[in-house]
Amino acid sequence: MVTKLALRNIFGSGLRTWLNIFILSLSYFVIIALQGFFVGWQEDATREMKEWDLAGGQYWQQSYDPYDPFTLDDSHGPTPKELQEKIKKDKAISILLTPATIYPKGRMRNIVLKGIDPQQKLLKIPTKHLRSDEDEISCLIGSEFAKKIDIKEGEYLVLRWRDKNGVYDAEDVKIAHIFHTTVLTVESNQIWIPLSQLQEMLDLPGEVTIITMKDENYNKQFQGWTYRNLDFLLADLKNMIKAKTVGSSIIYFLLLFLAVLAIFDTQILSIFRRRKEMGTMMAMGMTRPKIIQLFTTEGALHAVFAIFMGAIYGIPLLNYFEKVGMNIGMDAKEWGLSGLEDALYPVYGWKLVLGTIIFVFLTVIIVSYLPTRKISRLKPTDALRGKMTKKKVD
Repeated sequence: MVTKLALRNIFGSGLRTWLNIFILSLSYFVIIALQGFFVGWQEDATREMKEWDLAGGQYWQQSYDPYDPFTLDDSHGPTPKELQEKIKKDKAISILLTPATIYPKGRMRNIVLKGIDPQQKLLKIPTKHLRSDEDEISCLIGSEFAKKIDIKEGEYLVLRWRDKNGVYDAEDVKIAHIFHTTVLTVESNQIWIPLSQLQEMLDLPGEVTIITMKDENYNKQFQGWTYRNLDFLLADLKNMIKAKTVGSSIIYFLLLFLAVLAIFDTQILSIFRRRKEMGTMMAMGMTRPKIIQLFTTEGALHAVFAIFMGAIYGIPLLNYFEKVGMNIGMDAKEWGLSGLEDALYPVYGWKLVLGTIIFVFLTVIIVSYLPTRKISRLKPTDALRGKMTKKKVD
């Protein structure tokens, strides 16, 4: 009986009811859609960073600090024997880093010079274009960095470096290939050359800075080396996405606030206008808890119908975004956002959808219940006369 009365009452309110339901359904849709984009961004960025840079984890030479370029001169050491065996079996690769300077179009630019094995297959970096058996030095460069310094494949750059003894040297390097990636850590202000050539240039035979592992569960400790797992290496990405998620919660709050405020006002107005109806129901034997349940059910039904209304227009829109993505332009790298392509594809998991529905539903129930507390002290005689029972003051 309570449910039937609640349905009759909310449909009897006409346009006001459907406006409340629409605003509430919009809250469902926006929360799920935006959260889906953030989840999709995190999954895409994580996959891209693992394929291009991190693989299953890394060993860092103990002096290496990616946030301190002054450590690069001393960040090198011999590869442990056990890791050498991993490298021979293509289960790891070694990378040597050193600061250097290039002179594109007569200008000077400081970069990080990276050496990598041209035969490696662990990362997606197209090292097959590198040639270590030639007299000249070939290098790889990212497309965005190449655009910034205005250089094309086949052209030459003047490269200057300093070996372990502090002696400067310079040579022309050929741009063997320009690759495209969304991962800034393998592209921004850096060029790649064959590892053996870089070791010879620095007079550091057999020494490297980073050893990237294929196996995520391999984490043995070696003297002079620090193991960094994926949780550590991806922490900056996760923190950035978390910060942007918190920022977007302002939009969620505003939409949800408008929806629950409308429902709250509707409940207050209903209790004020339907005093005689409540008095009649109480006179006919309906208890106060039942009447409170009636008004709370009316509010909860707004949330239920909002789910169905949101599904009508939300599911097609969410499927559309999932297929074509959301175009964000190519300014993402300029913002310092790794893993973002020209389109961002959302991911909607059942936990996200179910969690959003439960959160909004419980919020609506609480907001629907709050105004009904006035009914708990309502007397039938006062209600039949259209009055609300006032609280006695001692």
